[in-house]
Amino acid sequence: MDAKKAAGEKAAEYISDGMRIGLGTGSTVYWTILRIGELVKEGLRIEAVPTSVQTEKLAREAGIPLLPFARLQAPLDLTVDGADEVSPKDELIKGGGGALLREKMIASFSDRFIVVVDHSKCVPELGRFPLPVEVVPFGWEMTSKQLGQMGCEPVLRMKEGAPFVTDNGNYVIDCRFGSIPNAGELTVELNKLPGVVENGLFVNMADLIVVGHSDGTVRTKSGS
Repeated sequence: MDAKKAAGEKAAEYISDGMRIGLGTGSTVYWTILRIGELVKEGLRIEAVPTSVQTEKLAREAGIPLLPFARLQAPLDLTVDGADEVSPKDELIKGGGGALLREKMIASFSDRFIVVVDHSKCVPELGRFPLPVEVVPFGWEMTSKQLGQMGCEPVLRMKEGAPFVTDNGNYVIDCRFGSIPNAGELTVELNKLPGVVENGLFVNMADLIVVGHSDGTVRTKSGS
């Protein structure tokens, strides 16, 4: 079994009848969503909040009942999402798909945050994957220069010859740090910059890491 499929489908086992859940975005949680769709067809009763327009479309196609985030009166029971990197301290880099703001908002309003990845995403230290930073379009050039002064090479994300635009109407600057030894400090400093909306560091958020391997086996690890 594919490693991503193994991890994604395993995460669906943590979902039970009556839950309200968050659905992440990406190639591993894709398999979680498809499996949840099968369970719904078999009678599972849940409601879900998607973290992106892409996930909303996939969930609707899978027959999963959706709930507007603004209607929540209490935290979600759990959120399942992927990651671009996972450190030994269970810190994450997310945002490769451009949905980092909604992903962080929904994960932070969840009683439990389950992260699904294939084994290649587990790294000794964060930073080889460029850190996505969502910024407002106005003055993004100045924001980019300030980000560069923090020790990274900032690159505006492009799509089809134009700046990539998030579901929130913002731009993404991919920051090539190479190494991020202190993610907790960096996430605070990044979000102090005027023009920065949110960054892709998820620190002290993961409750469970589900790691799929190429032989189809799955390893789970409690988050820090």
